[in-house]
Amino acid sequence: MLPKSNRLRSGAEFTRISKTGHRASSTNLVIYAALESNTTPKIGFIVNRSVGGSVTRHLVIRKLRHDLALYINKLPKNTMLVVRVLKEQKDYRAEVASSITKIISKLTKVDV
Repeated sequence: MLPKSNRLRSGAEFTRISKTGHRASSTNLVIYAALESNTTPKIGFIVNRSVGGSVTRHLVIRKLRHDLALYINKLPKNTMLVVRVLKEQKDYRAEVASSITKIISKLTKVDV
């Protein structure tokens, strides 16, 4: 599970990261990333109503939190991620893995 200290909560941060951050897209997910002045990586989720009802959306978020918790230690410090879900799917692991590697490579290019 994703620790509470690694969850993104501010609406202003969601907007800033999704508008100005780097982007990695797949068929069901879009991940936006930016480096901020924060000490730990933070991750937030956007799941549109078109994915399903409230129960379905929260189930999708729980699955994604579990999948992304594995990558917290691999992310560069000060990373802020916003994960936008486009379509419901039973398993997001493959898409999360490929999108996270794309984002990490984009963020490390910026650092160099």
